[in-house]
Amino acid sequence: MLAAPLKEPIDTQRGLCERFWYAIIADAKDIIGPPRVLQGGNPMKPRFGTFLVATAVSLLMAAAPAAAFPERAVTIIVPWAAGGGTDAVVRIFAAGFEQELGVPVNVVNRAGGGGVPGHSEIVNADPDGYTLGAASPEITFYQTLGQADFGIDDLDLFSRLAVIPAGVTVAAESPYENLDDLLQAFQDEPPGTLTSSGTGVGGSWHVAGAGMLDAAGLDPNIMSWVPSAGGAPALQEVVAGSISMFTGSPVEAIGLLDAGRVRTIAIFTDERQDAFEGVPTAREQGVDWTFANFFALVAPHGIDPEKRGILYDAAQRAHARPEVQSNLMERGITPVWDEPGEFEVYAAGFAETAQRLLTDLGLAANQDD
Repeated sequence: MLAAPLKEPIDTQRGLCERFWYAIIADAKDIIGPPRVLQGGNPMKPRFGTFLVATAVSLLMAAAPAAAFPERAVTIIVPWAAGGGTDAVVRIFAAGFEQELGVPVNVVNRAGGGGVPGHSEIVNADPDGYTLGAASPEITFYQTLGQADFGIDDLDLFSRLAVIPAGVTVAAESPYENLDDLLQAFQDEPPGTLTSSGTGVGGSWHVAGAGMLDAAGLDPNIMSWVPSAGGAPALQEVVAGSISMFTGSPVEAIGLLDAGRVRTIAIFTDERQDAFEGVPTAREQGVDWTFANFFALVAPHGIDPEKRGILYDAAQRAHARPEVQSNLMERGITPVWDEPGEFEVYAAGFAETAQRLLTDLGLAANQDD
């Protein structure tokens, strides 16, 4: 929008430049004149005139402005289904991103396979700047689990867009009033008695629950993990009394929390969250553990630096737009924008912790029995 006022002066200057060089070409034709015939009937080559015409044409072509980037729609690949957490974050961000880029931003879902196919498509996309992606924590698990031969280092990391914290949510009538009650039950009951769910085996919320037990000095394997297709079905099992707890994000339980059907007894953040007033952190309850799912803007390696700079700057502005910030926070999602280099450090630490916990759970590929 800011470029619009400059359009007429640029066009005017270009028009003057074109008319000038067309005049030069016309004058060159007069200078050259008709070919002179040498003895023997061979025409003499007008070398100087040809050079002048060629120079004028080259300069005329150079006078045309280079095409601005981006010229067409940009695509963001989401490795998960429409309506999920990653999809929601990206669609909120994309609305602001297309305002800043001045072209449509299309969100394309590539669900299935635990996110492997979608993340793979981002890694292997053409680095022309027109295909970006949304990475989630699972990409830091794949190599450890033996599910894929690529990891987060195989992507160009722009920034996290948002995080949603994990926590412990139980049924309203559960006997566990706080984290102390729950951890005591883990010690009193036989291993495997208490159950949790929220993702597949080795997924983000499994790692969140395992980390809580590890930080409390307990064996993560004493919790029995029940695979599920996501937070919504897992929470229904909590309400029904089929499983003991949900170690995913309270964000996914907001509807049930408001209805009084579940209670969140701990949240895995540094500080209490405004969206979950009255819910103490794990740290407040003596367990030094934090965990949050991240949703990040990434790209295939190899984008032209100038194009990458345009995309990064527009993404940063889009993320800062008031409507993007408010739409995320209204859903209990915490907006995040990393300075250059920050996301790489965060991702490396996240991957290292996840690898250790997955190994402790006996889920790492090719580990010794």
